[in-house]
Amino acid sequence: CSSLPQSRAVASSKWLDAHYDPMANIHTFSACLALADLHGDGEYKLVVGDLGPGGQHPRLKVLKGPTVLTETPLPALPAAAATFLMEQHEPRTPALALASGPCVYVYKNLRPYFKFSLPQLPPNPLELDLWNQAKEDRIDPLTLKEMLEGIREKAEVPLSVQSLRFLQLELSEMEAFVSQHKSKSIKRQTVITTMTTLKKNLADEDAVSCLVLGTENKELLVLDPEAFTILAKMSLPSVPVFLEVSGQFDVEFRLAAACRNGNIYILRRDSRRPKYCIELSAQPVGLVRVHKVLVVGSTQESLHGFTHKGKKLWTVQMPAAILTMSLLEQRSRGLQAVMAGLANGEVRIYHDKALLNVIRTPDAVTSLCFGRYGREDNTLIMTTRGAGLIIKILKRTAVFVEAGGEAGPPPAQAMKLSVPRKTRLYVDQTLREREAAMHRTFQTDLYLLRLRAARAYVQALESSLNPVSVTAREPLKLHAVVQGLGPTFKLTLHLQNTSAARPILGLLVCFLYNEVLYALPRAFFKVPLLVPGLSYPLETFVESLNDKGISDIIKVLVLREGQSAPLLSAHINMPVSEGLAAT
Repeated sequence: CSSLPQSRAVASSKWLDAHYDPMANIHTFSACLALADLHGDGEYKLVVGDLGPGGQHPRLKVLKGPTVLTETPLPALPAAAATFLMEQHEPRTPALALASGPCVYVYKNLRPYFKFSLPQLPPNPLELDLWNQAKEDRIDPLTLKEMLEGIREKAEVPLSVQSLRFLQLELSEMEAFVSQHKSKSIKRQTVITTMTTLKKNLADEDAVSCLVLGTENKELLVLDPEAFTILAKMSLPSVPVFLEVSGQFDVEFRLAAACRNGNIYILRRDSRRPKYCIELSAQPVGLVRVHKVLVVGSTQESLHGFTHKGKKLWTVQMPAAILTMSLLEQRSRGLQAVMAGLANGEVRIYHDKALLNVIRTPDAVTSLCFGRYGREDNTLIMTTRGAGLIIKILKRTAVFVEAGGEAGPPPAQAMKLSVPRKTRLYVDQTLREREAAMHRTFQTDLYLLRLRAARAYVQALESSLNPVSVTAREPLKLHAVVQGLGPTFKLTLHLQNTSAARPILGLLVCFLYNEVLYALPRAFFKVPLLVPGLSYPLETFVESLNDKGISDIIKVLVLREGQSAPLLSAHINMPVSEGLAAT
C-alpha cells in the first residue's frame, strides 16, 4: 500500500527519470555546463568543466549519455564553458570555448584549435622599483616583504602574482625565492571570471557568435569569432560574475552584468560604460534573461524580476537558499522559464512569478542545464553537491500550468472588501458638486478623452501602423529583413505563431507600395499553416525603378481570408539603391 502513492506521483510527474549516478564524480556549476553537437552527427553531447574534488586536478569532460567520452586535464580551474559557431563554412560544427585562468581554450572536434590569452596589464611602478632593487641586492628579503605589504594595502594597482606568492612564504624561504625570481620581469595578468556568447550579425540559431568575457580587472571584452581579436572593450565599476546578452553585435545588443558589489549594470552597443544600474539589497547568486525580463536570484532566498531599464517588476520568496539558476526553453511550445536549484533539494521552475513545477532530488543541486542531449530535445541535466549526476527527460505530453496546476482566479479575488457606508457629509458633497456643474464638467472631459483615444485607434488601423495583432484571437509576430545593395533587393518576412498549442491557417500577405518607385513580382500570396513556436520565412524580391536615389516605405499587411481589416502590419524602410545611385 505504501508504494501506491509513490507510483501515482511518478505517473503524474512531467519528467522521466533517465539516469541517476550519485558517484559520478562531477564537481561543477551551471556556467561550466554546455550542450552541443560537437561532431556534426546529430548526437548532442554534454561538455563539463570539472573543478575536481576539493578544487584539485581540474579536467574537461565530454559525456555521451551517462558515460564519459573523453577527459582532458586543465592548467587552472575552469570559469565558464560555451559552444559557438566560428564560421559559415561547411561542415558547420560548433567550437567549444573553455575559460580557465587568463586564457580561453578553443576546441574543434574535441581537438585543441586556439588559445586566447588576456592582454597583460602594466605592473605597479613601486613594485617594479622594489624588485629592481632586490635584483641589485640593495634591499634584503625582509625589507622587500614589508614594503610590498605596504603597497598591497594602499596602492590602487594590485600586485603581481610573483609578489603575492612571495608574501605567502615563510622567512626561511624568502631568500631562495628572491634569488630565483629577481632576474625575471614583473608581469601582471588578470583572469576571466565569466563568459557567454553574443550573435555577431544574425539572430538565427545557427549564426556566427562572438565570445564575451568578464575579467577580474573590471572589464568586458568582446572577441572576434575568427581572428580572436578584441572587437570592443567596456569598463565596469566592479568585477562581473554573471553575464546575460541579447541582440547582435553588428546591429544592436544589450548586455547585463551582475557584479560583486551587489549591483547589475546594463550596457548597450555604443556605451563604453554602464547605461543603467540595478541596486540589489543582497549579493546575486544567478542571472537569467527570460524574454525581456532579467530574473535575479539573491542570497536573501528570493527571485526578482527587472526590466532592462532597471524597473522592478516582481519578487518571489523561496523556501530555501538558491544555489544555482538556469534557463528552461521549450521551443516546441514557445515556453521560456527560469530554474532555481535550492539548498533543500528542490528545483523550482517559474514563469515570471508563477510556479510551474517542483522537482525533488536526493541531494542539493549545484548546476543545471536544459536542452537537447543525445537525440532528445527536452533533457534536464543536474549535478549535485555530492558530485552526483541526474538526467531527466521532459515528457512529450507535459504541459506546464501556472500556479502549480491551480487554474482560475487567485483566492484573494473572492475576499470581500470592507467598503465603508456612505455618510451624510459624502451625500451632501455629491449633491453640491452636481449643482455646481463640477460633475458635468468631469463627465464631459472623460467623454472627450475616450473620443480622442478612439480616433487615434481608428487612425492607427487605417494607416496600418499597429505593430502587433489587433485581435487576441490571432497571436502573431512579424519582422522583416531587407538584403542587398540594389537595384534588386531580397525581402524576407519572418512570421511566427506565438500561441501555446493552436495552429493558424487561412492567412494572406500583401504589400502596399509606390509602383513608380518599386516593382514586386509577388505582391500578394498565401501563408502556409503556422505551427506554434516556429518562425516561417517568406521571401520575395523588390526591384527599385528610380535612378535618382529616392527610397520609400513598403507596408506589409497580414490578413485573414474574407476580412479587410489587417491582423498584423509593419512598415519597411527601404534603403537607397546603391547600384542605381552610382550610375
